[in-house]
Amino acid sequence: MLTGHRFRLLVETLGIESSDEDHRIAVLVPAGETITVLSGPRPDDKRMVDVQWGDKKLVMFYEDIQKRSAEVRGKSA
Repeated sequence: MLTGHRFRLLVETLGIESSDEDHRIAVLVPAGETITVLSGPRPDDKRMVDVQWGDKKLVMFYEDIQKRSAEVRGKSA
């Protein structure tokens, strides 16, 4: 489980945001930004992870986090 782990993106990475009207919006999270894993990978879908980026809650591909980021260790910001 990655829940609670923080990652700094090494390259721009796709996230998916859900709107109030149940629409999904593609969001590009810039390189250098930090995300926090809220939950995941999900037992029923090991491909997706829920993350927090600033004030946005997104879904990202687990594989993207593995390959396009570095874990931030130490105290939370």
